[in-house]
Amino acid sequence: MTRIITALSEISNRYGALFVDLWGCVHDGVTAYPDAVTALQEYRAGGGVVVLLTNSPKPRAGVADQLGQFGVPDDAYDTIASSGDSARAAMFQGAVGQKVWFMGEWERDADFFEPLALVDEPVEITRVPLPEAEGIVCCGPFDPMADPAVNRSDFLYAKQKGLKLLCANPDIVVDRGTRREWCAGALAQLYNEMGGTSLYFGKPHPPIYDLARRRLAALGHGMSAQDILAIGDGAQTDIRGAMGEDIDSLFISGGLAAKETGTDGQPNPDALQGYLDAEQVAPRYAIGHLR
Repeated sequence: MTRIITALSEISNRYGALFVDLWGCVHDGVTAYPDAVTALQEYRAGGGVVVLLTNSPKPRAGVADQLGQFGVPDDAYDTIASSGDSARAAMFQGAVGQKVWFMGEWERDADFFEPLALVDEPVEITRVPLPEAEGIVCCGPFDPMADPAVNRSDFLYAKQKGLKLLCANPDIVVDRGTRREWCAGALAQLYNEMGGTSLYFGKPHPPIYDLARRRLAALGHGMSAQDILAIGDGAQTDIRGAMGEDIDSLFISGGLAAKETGTDGQPNPDALQGYLDAEQVAPRYAIGHLR
């Protein structure tokens, strides 16, 4: 049975590091949550290490810049592991070929193609039109408000050519303030359903957790799974990923599943358990909002 807590401080002294989701936990895509920031600052002040573990397609530096714009201060975290960096490493190793068709918003996602120190001998990547492509790099939809089905004709063509789709963000949807938007994961899911092959590198898949541990090690911290607590609002990303890594997790019910869990400050216990059972996940703890 998942235990509902009232504050991170109730359990934080059991863990040496936190793997913390961003969107829906630390910010809403527009501005930081003050209580969440304070909770992370206090945890770090007590000697804990905070790794921001995000399915953002942005590289680490881009995530940090965005956090500054949202009002998340540098002293709220130690390092960042992004789906973007994990996926970029695979791209520069040639996972989907050298000539790629790019899906996303170029002004936002151009830094995805910048050089990456994680790969010693990167292949040269060139963006080309779909008919010339050896693979697809998907950072997100061209229009985040459009139904993913608008891509069916392009995906049918790509599937027939046998192209693989590199998904830089496994999230299906995200809430930007009060607006819900489609993410790259929705496109990858559609491509799979149509018979194509999508490659994933963010939560809940292992590559991003390997990157997070490498970032921890770079800070001088070698921790076992029992020393880490994962925090997030995505049942099928944050919580399922933590379960796959044998990491305890704290589910933020007031994010993506606020309605389903009856969260009004704190989750309704019966609604919360019903939701978790339906999603077939079992976080150790739950709280309405990170604080």
